[in-house]
Amino acid sequence: MIKIINIENAGKADILTRDIKLESGVEAIVADIIKNVKENGDKALKEYSLKFDKAEIKNLRVTQEEIDAAYENEDKALVETLELAKKNIWNFHKKQLHSGFEIKGEDGTVSGQKITPIEKVGIYVPGGTASYPSTVLMNAIPAKIAGVSEIIMVTPPDKNGNIPSAILCAAKIAGVDTIIKTGGAQAVAALAYGTESVPKADKVVGPGNVFVATAKRMLFGLVDIDMIAGPSEILVLADGTCNPVYVAADLLSQAEHDKLASAVLVTDSEELAYAVSEELERQIPLLPREEIARASIDTNGKIIIAQNLEQGIEIANEIAPEHLEVCVDNPFELLDKIKNAGSIFLGKNTPEALGDYLAGTNHTLPTSGTARFSSPLSVDDFVKKSQYIYYTEEALGKVKDNIVLFANREGLQAHGKSAAVRFEK
Repeated sequence: MIKIINIENAGKADILTRDIKLESGVEAIVADIIKNVKENGDKALKEYSLKFDKAEIKNLRVTQEEIDAAYENEDKALVETLELAKKNIWNFHKKQLHSGFEIKGEDGTVSGQKITPIEKVGIYVPGGTASYPSTVLMNAIPAKIAGVSEIIMVTPPDKNGNIPSAILCAAKIAGVDTIIKTGGAQAVAALAYGTESVPKADKVVGPGNVFVATAKRMLFGLVDIDMIAGPSEILVLADGTCNPVYVAADLLSQAEHDKLASAVLVTDSEELAYAVSEELERQIPLLPREEIARASIDTNGKIIIAQNLEQGIEIANEIAPEHLEVCVDNPFELLDKIKNAGSIFLGKNTPEALGDYLAGTNHTLPTSGTARFSSPLSVDDFVKKSQYIYYTEEALGKVKDNIVLFANREGLQAHGKSAAVRFEK
């Protein structure tokens, strides 16, 4: 049963606790996998598919024929839904595009910034307990808008060596260039180093399990990454007018992800708190993923009773959740007071699932409190910025003494000399 905490009797530790216990020995296992992939390439990937996925893979690359067949044979209603999601995601993310700028001085100086798309991006799409075509769209579409030249998707095969048709269909709709049948830490290593079948990527994005996250962290520097994704989180901020059935359902939408997921309700209503607790007990046994949801709610779930909504917002800002639902009648009145959240869902008719699938906002979000300083995946993640400057001889002459003074004060005389030498007779 979910824990109910009255803020008057709780400390900050009770509010912020995320009971996440990482498996021991993960780093050593991942280090061995990375080394094997670096040294043996495709051979290592095929061995790991047999070991972890029970799949014998002959050709790691998905063929165009496989992709086209999946698209043609997929349920038409799903195809239409994926196309609708693409439209909304595209319309939202294209607003994030930025252009460079240039400043021209009267003395002939020029300074500016140019924006260049990253050339090759690897997208990790999880498999295993579920299939996530939404992840394909959320990661690939911003990359396409940014102008990425090549998008390489890696995803684990089933025991027959196949990729779910919904994943292939989403990849075709999103414009993925290459699809590789491999998952886990080995997939991240393949993107970082490149193999016979896997192009070397400049950046790796997308969620995964603890082995995937560890591989991303260990390979950062050789390849860029989006973020280290932790377990899924939702915080529902609700007043006493909310329907406990809806609130419980929204909490469970994240609890069903995995046993480490965190579902938190913050409310100023003791009546709602206990009604939601009872409703969770009614709804959990009805879920196909009952065991996962039960473990999540019992271990990491909380209902926090605040003195008022103002205090509730303070608690939400302290927790800095991945998803924050603001379930009140006038949510825009509270929006400016929310400082730390990955994605904010306003009002009583905006469940978190809207953002996961159709609204157009991105669902790759900062977790584990990192919303205090990081942002959702966006077009910005797929571009890089370069500065440039141009000075004439006359313009440099006006500031050379300042450069020398600055450099000498820092003990870097050669810096100053590089400017002064141009004016020595």
